[in-house]
Amino acid sequence: MSTDFFSTHQAMLEQAVAAAATRGYWSPFSESPSPRAYGETANEDGRAAFEAYRGHDFPLTLAGAAGRVGAEASPFGFELDIRYPQVSAKALIAQSQQALESWRDAGPRAWVGVALEILKRLNQHSFEMAYAVQHTTGQGFMMAFQAGGPHAQDRGVEAVAYAWQEMARIPGLVSWEKPQGKQDPIRMQKQFTVVPRGVGLVIGCSTFPTWNGYPGLFASLATGNTVIVKPHPAAILPLAITVKIAREVLLEAGFDANVVLLAAHEAG
Repeated sequence: MSTDFFSTHQAMLEQAVAAAATRGYWSPFSESPSPRAYGETANEDGRAAFEAYRGHDFPLTLAGAAGRVGAEASPFGFELDIRYPQVSAKALIAQSQQALESWRDAGPRAWVGVALEILKRLNQHSFEMAYAVQHTTGQGFMMAFQAGGPHAQDRGVEAVAYAWQEMARIPGLVSWEKPQGKQDPIRMQKQFTVVPRGVGLVIGCSTFPTWNGYPGLFASLATGNTVIVKPHPAAILPLAITVKIAREVLLEAGFDANVVLLAAHEAG
């Protein structure tokens, strides 16, 4: 991996694991949409990013796209008019399986590091996500900010922490020795490897697309699986933003961006 995101986020991971053990409150992300936490221009920057998506093709390139789909309408009275690349299920599965070949070999530190970096960057886009959630689900802004942003991100961090906790129990390389009485002991070097299950599928809902979607998404990523994200057709934008950011991090870390794919489709 060209970028050691695990070392970057190791302190956060250790705090998350400790919180999981004590069941106490802890969050790395501020739930308050305050300039003190996110910067003086964060709200306007997020609103501008949301408005820039409207009326355009969503900036996501997927191989094998046969066209564009999208008919989201804000419950506050306007069309989003954002079009997303549409790729067949067969093509998405094939691309995801191919990406799995290198991703599964990277190992738990890489999987967890990438997952936590994605979550950190999602937090930096919390206002953008808030407007995306507000105008696809109909939530008020504060709920959209908290549930769509930091609270959803918390659930992602929690999933990564539990995943790491279980994987860390696997010893890796060990020396095994069995006494044989007067004979020399039997000795073996054993290598234990965490093996991913394969291609994961996250099915999004129309009410809390990130809050409900992030636990499965990040549990899958942190355990070395590739993920296809299928949003509800009424709330594609929040998960499309998530996929976009995830793919950027994967590329930066030296992995195939198709570790995370978007399966957008029309209603019906």
